Amino acid sequence: MKLYFMGIGGTAMGNTALLARAAGHEVLGADTNVYPPMSTVLAAAGIVFHQGYDPARLAQLAPDLVVIGNAMSRGNVEVEWLLETRALGFTSLPAFLAEFILKGRKNIVIAGTHGKTTTTALTAYLLRANGRDPGFLIGGVPVDPPVGNHLGTIADSFVIEGDEYDSAFFDKRSKFIHYAPQIAVLNNLEFDHADIFRDLQDVQRTFLHLTRIVPRNGWIVLNGDEDNFRVLGPMAWTRVVRVGTGENNDLRIIDFLETPAGVRFKLMWKGVLWSEVQWTQPGLFNARNAAMAACAAGLALAASPRNSTSATDDPTILKLDALAQFRGVKRRQELLINTPALKVMEDFGHHPTALAATLESLRARFPQHVIHAAFEPRSNTSRTKIMQAGFMRALALADVVYLGAVAQTNKLKAEERFDADAVIQFLDTQGVHGHTAATNAALLATISAQVKATQGRSQLVVFFTNGSFDGIIQQFAAGAKG
Repeated sequence: MKLYFMGIGGTAMGNTALLARAAGHEVLGADTNVYPPMSTVLAAAGIVFHQGYDPARLAQLAPDLVVIGNAMSRGNVEVEWLLETRALGFTSLPAFLAEFILKGRKNIVIAGTHGKTTTTALTAYLLRANGRDPGFLIGGVPVDPPVGNHLGTIADSFVIEGDEYDSAFFDKRSKFIHYAPQIAVLNNLEFDHADIFRDLQDVQRTFLHLTRIVPRNGWIVLNGDEDNFRVLGPMAWTRVVRVGTGENNDLRIIDFLETPAGVRFKLMWKGVLWSEVQWTQPGLFNARNAAMAACAAGLALAASPRNSTSATDDPTILKLDALAQFRGVKRRQELLINTPALKVMEDFGHHPTALAATLESLRARFPQHVIHAAFEPRSNTSRTKIMQAGFMRALALADVVYLGAVAQTNKLKAEERFDADAVIQFLDTQGVHGHTAATNAALLATISAQVKATQGRSQLVVFFTNGSFDGIIQQFAAGAKG
């Protein structure tokens, strides 16, 4: 087929386009901007992509199917042409994946408010380390595995990041509803995406819908410590395996310890030691990601027809030695500068729980460092006041805080916007110095001055954003190296 991807520069769209090309389709696309590394990878795969949108060009290209990314909305000139003329068939990205990539596969769908990208990468990585060739689609840029997408062998599982966000402007169902899980991994559940969900109950509802499509010979791998999953009930239509630190879990994380020397913990399967893990990934949250991934990959391996022994429901058939070498995902606690005097880190965090967990981990790993935390309120939820109290508590775990410019203020009423001044006032009551600025460029100058003023002590600067922070992360790192 001749396929045209609208929004091909996005991580999910670009990686899916690469999967389609690997499957033998002719692939084209367009976006407002396609930058490296995605532009380089697409070009290397022989995919032609265009800058900007043009209905006349789309009509001339005449693809068999147009795949519309969920960043596209009414008003886009190609969208309007498609709707007016009905000249070409179109679909959403999740529906395309369901029909052309996932059909007939034993799919492992990784869902949850936090940790999806890392857990997806870990699951694929562990299956590969155990001699399998899984397909996978990772919603970020992993270091391990070395690519974000791979078709794999049809006999092996397909591991996919299952986002609860909506599928397209014409399909408001969560993406993961399309993905036909054999194994559904539910990492955690909190309120997020206030632009499409009304409240926590609304988010719980869509997760319940996901569990309803797991077959009776499949599994739900569930965070057994997460109270917000209790409303899902016993889920008697399939098999449920619980993972966590509590005593009622099937797979337990015990003896977790994080020090400047690294992280270690044990995994116990139904009271029996499965593995002792020592690795470089920070925090209890990543230990939980590893446990969830190990359980899902192990169950898939045990049930595989390629298993040399009889099929079982015991995941400990999976060897976990490779965890010690796992290098993670870019922009997840990624160290850009690592010297005794200064460490600079970039993190994709944009939810209070994620910020708090990362800052707690940093305090354990770097107890002698002054921790500077810069946060950009950019996501559709974080730039509002909805979670402001949570951000206050999380940021109070740092020593110095910098609040970036609130994104797209023109789309919010003044009373709805994240209030940086109120956050700074709260931080002052906690003994934490807070700073903000009208622009991120101005904030960069403040960060540089404050770090310079604190010289004489080891320092760590962590930037939290789900965007680019207007390029100031790279500028700060380049200046610090110079």
